[in-house]
Amino acid sequence: MDPKRFDFHLPPDRIAQSPLLERAACRLLQMPRVGELIDGQFPDIKYLLRSGDILVFNNTQVLRARLYGRKATTGGRIEILFERNVEVDTFVGQIKASKAPRVGTSIMTDGGVVIAVEGKEGAFYKLRVSGGQPIRVVLQAEGHLPLPPYINRRASSLDDVHYQTVFSTSPGAVAAPTAGLHFDQSMMSELESAGITIAMITLHVGAGTFQPVRDSDLTAHRMHSEWYSVPESVIESIEKARRAGGRVIAVGTTVVRALESAVSGGQLIPFKGYTDLFIYPGYAFRVVDCLITNFHLPRSTLLMMVSAFAGSERVMAAYRHAIDADYRFFSYGDAMWLDKVAA
Repeated sequence: MDPKRFDFHLPPDRIAQSPLLERAACRLLQMPRVGELIDGQFPDIKYLLRSGDILVFNNTQVLRARLYGRKATTGGRIEILFERNVEVDTFVGQIKASKAPRVGTSIMTDGGVVIAVEGKEGAFYKLRVSGGQPIRVVLQAEGHLPLPPYINRRASSLDDVHYQTVFSTSPGAVAAPTAGLHFDQSMMSELESAGITIAMITLHVGAGTFQPVRDSDLTAHRMHSEWYSVPESVIESIEKARRAGGRVIAVGTTVVRALESAVSGGQLIPFKGYTDLFIYPGYAFRVVDCLITNFHLPRSTLLMMVSAFAGSERVMAAYRHAIDADYRFFSYGDAMWLDKVAA
């Protein structure tokens, strides 16, 4: 399967660079299972939901995961993006520098912390903080919010609020579960009052979410892994909704990935651990009925997941429509509602 099927040209001015001041003020492109696309506003969500449905959110919280510093020997500027812990003082991360550091290189952060480069793992480095200091403490003290690579500015105080969901309670992500950014407390309360069940899973989004598929055959792509948790209480809520005729609506592709990864032997089971599940066209979805999501990068694994969910040709046609209709793309952009294609 050729990844070029999931390529498209996006004018740079369609990439949202800043959040809207009101979370729910974005647009919503509805893509029903059959029929024409519908242009609307995000608050229209309440008309698409029915009493008895369950909305599943990702409650991950974005870490202040970006550190700035210099190579101790040359003074060359360097940027570290934390990905995940290995031990309390050891972690895996990405490094951005004019020249890739070698194993053994020492990095001095702007806050004076020494970090040693201990190894290389594909596109990532294994790094250790000197003196056994916990990396999470370092990030809290001098880390910066890691805005995505297509946002051409440093994070501001506005991002500290708007690049977190209002229900984020579990620190660990380096990118936001962006579909959830559109929900404010008022909307959450309104939906619960309308008989919609709210459930929370956790999936700590990694930097690999921004990487395009570069293999000529996407089935050869090695998917990045992310830690997730689907608690038993969520499974019980899903089963209850199913018995009542309700639908499972995933708020974001991270929720789809977590729920589909937690299926074993045809049954959804409680799980904590890592997933490297790669969902692309031909995948048979077992849990999710509807999806709320933002627009995704060309050739990204997330666009491939959405295409598997709602049909490749229709999704790519919807993206062309969104570009022509001046929708805002990516993390701070507009949203889509998609119904799963018939099996």
